[in-house]
Amino acid sequence: MMSPRPGLLVLALSVWLGGCVSGKVESPIPTATYPESESESARALVIMLPGAGDRVGVYDEKGFVGALRDTGMDVDMLEVDAHFGYYKSRTLLERMDQDVLGPNRGKYDEIWIVGISMGGIGALLTAWTYPEDIDGLVLIAPYLGRRKILSEVSDAGGLAKWEPSAEKGEWDHEIWRMLKQISQAGDEAKPEVWLMYGVDDFGVRAHELLAAGLPTDRVETTTGGHAWDTWTRLWATLLGERPFARESAPS
Repeated sequence: MMSPRPGLLVLALSVWLGGCVSGKVESPIPTATYPESESESARALVIMLPGAGDRVGVYDEKGFVGALRDTGMDVDMLEVDAHFGYYKSRTLLERMDQDVLGPNRGKYDEIWIVGISMGGIGALLTAWTYPEDIDGLVLIAPYLGRRKILSEVSDAGGLAKWEPSAEKGEWDHEIWRMLKQISQAGDEAKPEVWLMYGVDDFGVRAHELLAAGLPTDRVETTTGGHAWDTWTRLWATLLGERPFARESAPS
């Protein structure tokens, strides 16, 4: 369910993004589709959420779409124009439900969300709100919450030792509660979570906290910071693992 205090997310993102300018909020939210086949749906749908300052089409421009298509994995791809305006207006999850997930429910064996930076928290919020719809998350240098919750998890000795309060908390507390549940489920977790980041990223403290709670083979790191050249290398590494539509992967 939605956080009882979503305004805190908007404030936190505003500070973290350094006053990022909002774009126009539209209904339905604009998307770009990259079908695997013109005649029928693929086995998996990969939804792509942009980071701050980026818009729909950026994954194609940066080569992510072409690289995934070249692997031969049986996937359709869908970019969503989930810019900061949708977070600020508190309409992101409604638009994800009505315009993205709703039309695709029942069409695919798997639905994954790829989120870079701000898009990472969008991916997590979507999985938290609609857990039955999301089979996997690829979080690339994701925003993971305010210093308060990061310190709380760190001071407890990490995700494994952290005990969330019994009562429902603020949005980032609930995101980390979900991440703890995923961590405890290990290889059987739904959604399956992959984490990728550069070791010089300014959010590395948070990334390392999450990485310690995930299976080691679902964490990828590389040199570099919070930038597309880093993320492009990480994407290539991820595609080598062929995480999507595994049953269709060649033996």
